[in-house]
Amino acid sequence: MGQTAIYGLPTIVGRLLNYFLVPLYTKAFANPADYGVVSELYAVVAFLMVLLTFGMETSYFKFFNDKENKKEVFANSFLTVIGFNVIFLLVLLLFNQSLANAMSYPDHNEYIILLGVIVAIDAITALPMAKLRSEQNARKFSIIHFSAILVNIGLNLFFLLVVFDKDRPEEGVLFILIANLLSSAIKILGTYEDFLRIKWAYNKELAREMLKYALPLVIAGFAGIINETLDRVMLKHVLHNRGGYSLDKSLAELGIYSACYKLAMIVTIFLQAYRYAAEPFFFSHSKGEDRNKLYVKIMNYFIAAVCIVFLGVALNIDIFKHFIRNEAYWEGLGVVPILLIANVFLGIYFNQSIWYKLSGQTKFGAYIAIGGATITILINLLFIPYYSYWAAAWATLIVYGAQMVASYLLGQKYYRIDYNLRKFGLYFGLAIFLFLVAFFVNLDPGIFSWKKFFFHNALIAFYAFIVWFIEKPSPSKQLTSDR
Repeated sequence: MGQTAIYGLPTIVGRLLNYFLVPLYTKAFANPADYGVVSELYAVVAFLMVLLTFGMETSYFKFFNDKENKKEVFANSFLTVIGFNVIFLLVLLLFNQSLANAMSYPDHNEYIILLGVIVAIDAITALPMAKLRSEQNARKFSIIHFSAILVNIGLNLFFLLVVFDKDRPEEGVLFILIANLLSSAIKILGTYEDFLRIKWAYNKELAREMLKYALPLVIAGFAGIINETLDRVMLKHVLHNRGGYSLDKSLAELGIYSACYKLAMIVTIFLQAYRYAAEPFFFSHSKGEDRNKLYVKIMNYFIAAVCIVFLGVALNIDIFKHFIRNEAYWEGLGVVPILLIANVFLGIYFNQSIWYKLSGQTKFGAYIAIGGATITILINLLFIPYYSYWAAAWATLIVYGAQMVASYLLGQKYYRIDYNLRKFGLYFGLAIFLFLVAFFVNLDPGIFSWKKFFFHNALIAFYAFIVWFIEKPSPSKQLTSDR
């Protein structure tokens, strides 16, 4: 787990710093509809990143461990991603106005162009960044990662606090995209040597193997992004076209939901940091005799950790809501606990998903994700017109829970790992029980009070103590390890 600390620290700090842009955006955009525009654009980014990296990061880690010629593995991965992105940019230049019209931004095709260039840069530099992780070059990885984040935050602060005119919110959207573009360029500067040293020799046989391995991951990743992000893309269009909402009101609902979703993303921040180290760690220990015991232990610790994060946010929502600097957004706070639990399920599912990656049966990841995507689309289509973002939140919870169960059942059949279900039930069940205790013992509802603060955080401390008591080594085990 030392790798988690090395790669997780810049990720956690970086994502937390970006998290602090939420109060900046919600204050800058007095009308939630304007923040809804930003939310929709960045929801599209998530889809494009899956397509334009084409699973080559995971494929690179897999073949880096399996093949002797590491440089050839990197070159093939890198050239594949470059090829996809060159085609993408050509299409974008030809059809950007049509895309802007389809997204209801006919007067702002510049949004589409900037967004496309940002995604292409991030996708192309993903492989050199993955190479740094595989080589355990944590120092350079961290410097590049932090530099890009600091440039992005610094430019956001400058543009929105100094230059931005609140009477022209469309400029605010443009400034956010420009800041992102310039920060993404830092990754090119930081990895320029890989661009200069790349050998333009393509091993077609190796490329075929890597693409065959990656294709199910792309399908699974795309379907996974549908589960994670499509609600924010659909919310505006479904409310406007089927729910009878005006375009501005639909965007406002999207802005409110997106701002409140950010509060639930603390779990996602932890998960993202964990993923940077976990995937190469799991692959590197896949041939060890005690791999299953190791995976089970990691799962126990992970579940306990994400449940503590869930309780920390859900029981202190009166504090966390002030990250949203405009009370117009607060009406959506009720969905935060639902989304937190959903992200707990997502984290558990990610841990379980290692079975199909290690066994090479990535098709099962695609099946699970496609099933989840189908449920996501159906629930959102059917219920958003009536329940708006509440339907989107419950859809997320239901889908991630279903994927978690499906992955476990399939994993037990094809790549058995005997996870400790009793501990999972205890840790998760206790977290939900304590949340309900805090909910029904409703001290000063809707406002902050010290009495409520101490009571809620005493519940969190109690949970942490229970986990520590269960997981701490017994004296006999400690003596054995000392010997």
